[in-house]
Amino acid sequence: MTTISKAGALTAALLIGTSTFAWAAPPAGSKLTVATIGEPATLDVQLSPVILVQEITQHMFETLFALDAADVAKPLLAAAMPEVSEDGLTYVIALRDDVTFHNDAPMTAQDVAASLTRWTTVNSKGKAAAAYIDAIEPTGDHEVTIRLNERFAPLVAMLSQYSVIMPESTLADPLVEFVGTGPFRLQERRPDQYIDLRAFKGYTSPEGDANGYAGSREAMVEQLIFTPVPDANTRVEGILAGQYDYADSLPISAYDRLEASGVAEPVVLKDSGWMSLNMNMKEGVLTDPRIRQAVANALNSDDLMAAAFDNPEFFTVNGALFPESSTWYSDAGMDIPSEGDMERAAELLEEAGYDGTPLRILTTRQYEFNYKMAQVAEVYLEMAGFAVELQVSDWATLTSRRGDPAAWDIFITNSVFPPDPSMHNTFTAAYPGWYEGEGKDAALATYLGAVGDDAQADAAAALQAQFFADMPIFKVGDFNSLSAASTKLEGLEPAVWPFFWNVSVGN
Repeated sequence: MTTISKAGALTAALLIGTSTFAWAAPPAGSKLTVATIGEPATLDVQLSPVILVQEITQHMFETLFALDAADVAKPLLAAAMPEVSEDGLTYVIALRDDVTFHNDAPMTAQDVAASLTRWTTVNSKGKAAAAYIDAIEPTGDHEVTIRLNERFAPLVAMLSQYSVIMPESTLADPLVEFVGTGPFRLQERRPDQYIDLRAFKGYTSPEGDANGYAGSREAMVEQLIFTPVPDANTRVEGILAGQYDYADSLPISAYDRLEASGVAEPVVLKDSGWMSLNMNMKEGVLTDPRIRQAVANALNSDDLMAAAFDNPEFFTVNGALFPESSTWYSDAGMDIPSEGDMERAAELLEEAGYDGTPLRILTTRQYEFNYKMAQVAEVYLEMAGFAVELQVSDWATLTSRRGDPAAWDIFITNSVFPPDPSMHNTFTAAYPGWYEGEGKDAALATYLGAVGDDAQADAAAALQAQFFADMPIFKVGDFNSLSAASTKLEGLEPAVWPFFWNVSVGN
């Protein structure tokens, strides 16, 4: 079994560490096949914050910075960490001069500025950052400068995710060319069949030992295939049969079979994510905050997490925005019991004059725990007096439909923990749910302008308290994820977004 915490990931990464900076051809005919939970709706990761999109495209596209195993940003396409002016408003970023795109063109400062500008217009976090950015401009052949109108503490953390760099000539909405700088390039995509990536001969690795998503990267197989396998049990049987080298997001019930198989081993990542019921604050019945509070009071978190994950060793009931293992953990504002308060829920519904309009809940069976949680939520909400309409679809359809505020009231999702409190998707007004309000804006502004650890911690706690007052989502709990890797894999470092550079397939 491979079980790893973030601290353990750091140790594992250091053990894996390599120092290869020049491209070395992987063995001829070598191939690694990954079974994913489904087909990504897009490969444009700037456009979509979906985990599956990030998981696949991180092999093709890279960012200026990447997070190490302790969630600390390190240079990736940048040559060093940014030089920040004393007033915190100017970030000068030196770029590596040895980076080549998959179309064999060198990466320029103009490409970087254009890519980051697009990120601020199409990505939910980029749009949030845009409010603080006055200019993004090339200020040298290998230098980009970002000028802010206010201090913005999470900027570098944000530049470590989704803000990928592409050639300016390929930027379009939507993208029709998928050209990045990563260790693998796109060879072919056949929707619902496979995404075929190939080792990129022009790749030059960043310096430093491998450490989380940072440090040395090397394509050690010629071909990397992502195959959508929506049925979780089929993914289990496929890896046990040797059909896949890695299978993502498996049911907890498969753990014992994997451990005993001899051909695959379970991969467990502690506090890898969290579950939530996200509510529509833009249109429909949940625009009334009293009804959102009624939803929260009606639900029994203990039962929802137990139904979703079966084994209590794989989940923790926790309504806070971060797990207790995080330095950002706080219990500020948490006053709803984990078993719910049905009487209070009924009072809130009566006070709000709820008229019986059905709550439309989007869910999917591709994440089996997502579907099981929806079934239990349906029961509790109906007990409280809600009418409920469960809408089950594939994950790609769900992520597409949730962009339409007229189409739903709640969607159930799982998310990974961000490196910074302000980077929770739900605080982004453009993210489905459309959380807006003067209280949130004020609390967020206080956090973003806070200087020093104590001031940031206090501001983060106040931000969480505001979150509970507004209840844009109902945070249910944290979970450990289960995946599986072939015993033939060498060099795999378990990660929330599993990556396959530095990974080879033995005999």
